[in-house]
Order: sequence, then structure tokens, then C-alpha cells
Amino acid sequence: MLGLAVVALGLVASVTCDGGLPDFLLAGSCPDVSLQSNFDVRKYSGRWFMTEIIENPYMPMKKCISSNYDLDERQDGFEVTTSGLDANDEHESLQGKIYHTTRFPKGHLHLDFPGVIGSPYKVIETDYENYSCVYSCIDWSGYKTEFGFVFSRTPENEGDATEKCAEVFEKNGVNFDNFVTVPHSSDCDYES
Repeated sequence: MLGLAVVALGLVASVTCDGGLPDFLLAGSCPDVSLQSNFDVRKYSGRWFMTEIIENPYMPMKKCISSNYDLDERQDGFEVTTSGLDANDEHESLQGKIYHTTRFPKGHLHLDFPGVIGSPYKVIETDYENYSCVYSCIDWSGYKTEFGFVFSRTPENEGDATEKCAEVFEKNGVNFDNFVTVPHSSDCDYES
């Protein structure tokens, strides 16, 4: 964790010298969000569609985003393939792992994708069948990087998952106004 703090402080120092902070680095600290009690990796596995997101520089896809969470019982987590279309309507795909560590409760997983700093993957709330509200935030020295995700089992915008997660995020101190819609339409081809 110290290594991450040193890297983060270096990033803050370098961008501050250039006159500004990157959009994903904000003043403040991460809220202490609740976690899904008795989180069950088996029930969580399968396909999820991303319907809302706090914009993320590590996410090249902008629309038609879906993820397959393939259960990996050895890691108490998942092999994940996320795919969708980028801003030029080109197909993109990312593969990584999301898994539980003994350091945190079950609903607090670790996100491990190539080219991305290891991050928390906190399942705030899910009913496993319709919606999942996920939060990731790292803070240090008065700054934070904050990402949030609304997942649905169906590719629809402004549906039940969005309504439920908007309520859940606000209740946990995460401003839902910071989320943007991930477009899904009939011309999406879910390849992953």
C-alpha cells in the first residue's frame, strides 16, 4: 500500500506542476460505503451489463459494455472478460481478475487487470438477479480517485438497476450526479 501512495503522490506532484489535476483525481476522501452482506460469488457469476459509470480513464469502451464473470473457485473470485465499443465504434475487450482477499470482508474484492493499478471492487449491494452497485475508491493526502458502476443483468438504460443503485449510492455518500449513462441499443453486439 505504501508503494501505491508513493506513486499517487508522485502523480499529484507531477500534474500539479503542469497546472492541473487529471479529471479522475479529486480533492476529498472516500466515503465509508457499506458492503453486500454474505456476498456469494456463485450467485454473482455470469453476464452483467454496465449501464451507468463514473467515467474511468482505464475503460476504453463507451457503449454496449458487458462483462462475463466466470467463477474461479481457487481464487474465490472471477476471471472477467469485459467488451464493448469505443468512441469510434471499434470493438474493445479487456481480460482480468476480480477476487476476494483474506484482508477484507467478502463483498470487498480486488480488481486486477493489466495496465491498471490494483483497485478495490466493493459490491455495495446486489440482488444477484437484476442489479449490482459497485464502488472503487482510493484516497491519500486529501485526494481521491473514485469510480462507480451500475450493473444490470439486462442491457437497458434507466431501468430498475439504475433506479436502485442511484438510491444505494446516494445513501452511501456517493453523488450519483457523477455517473454517466453507458448507451445500449438494438445494434449492440455483445461478443464477450
